[in-house]
Amino acid sequence: MRETSSTSHVALVTGANQGIGAATAQALAARGVAVLCTYLRPPPGTGEGDAPDPYRAARSTDGEEVAAEIRRAGGRAEAFEADLGDPAVPERLFDLAEDRLGPVDILVNNASGWIQDTFTPDPADRFDRPLRPVSAETWSRQFSVDAMAPALLIGELARRHRARGADWGRIVGLTSGGELGFPGEVSYGAAKAAQTDYTLSAAAELAGFGITANVVQPPVTDTGWVTHEVRRFVAASPTHFHVADPAEVAKTIVFLASDEAALITGNVITLR
Repeated sequence: MRETSSTSHVALVTGANQGIGAATAQALAARGVAVLCTYLRPPPGTGEGDAPDPYRAARSTDGEEVAAEIRRAGGRAEAFEADLGDPAVPERLFDLAEDRLGPVDILVNNASGWIQDTFTPDPADRFDRPLRPVSAETWSRQFSVDAMAPALLIGELARRHRARGADWGRIVGLTSGGELGFPGEVSYGAAKAAQTDYTLSAAAELAGFGITANVVQPPVTDTGWVTHEVRRFVAASPTHFHVADPAEVAKTIVFLASDEAALITGNVITLR
């Protein structure tokens, strides 16, 4: 895993127990970055059980497994399970990171409270995944994790960055959706759009403090939910070119968190 000597950088990566988050944590650690891997496993019987079994199994992974793998490879990592829907959690995560690893200067907002809701009466989407009507519950669950938490985490990074007089920082968010929103995942798409706006605002407001902020829109990425039907859809699509592996997406995120990307900020980078 090790690629370079240790650096002084510390990253907070949300949703780091599986998929893109885990791959990003491992790739950052390989470059000498210390990583706090935050995650939340879905409790049983909450509707997450409607997701395909491999995807649910992936989301149920203990984040300590990722942190332990990083440590075995010679890196520094800690794991902490926390519900980002709790507005008190962002401050606690930064406290924990500072206590165990050092001040956070890389933030990767990857976690999602993913849920499929719709304005239609359709019971399932084109891939036979169950849908539910838009409700206060689906909105709150989605926006608390995908919009509120990133905003509070960005705010916490900025506050502590200014307090210690730092001059280097990196923020990377993950988004999804399209020009016409995200049919079949309407609250997910809307929450990701909100996170994008927060991140781009951060790019403008925090540039003078040496902080860059960018958003990555991954292609269809196999984090456990991709079926043969999804692969056929991608193959026939004029706008989707690949089914990516999480490690491929992580390479772009890690680049944006590097010194080499100092002039890249305020962008939504679409991977295909």
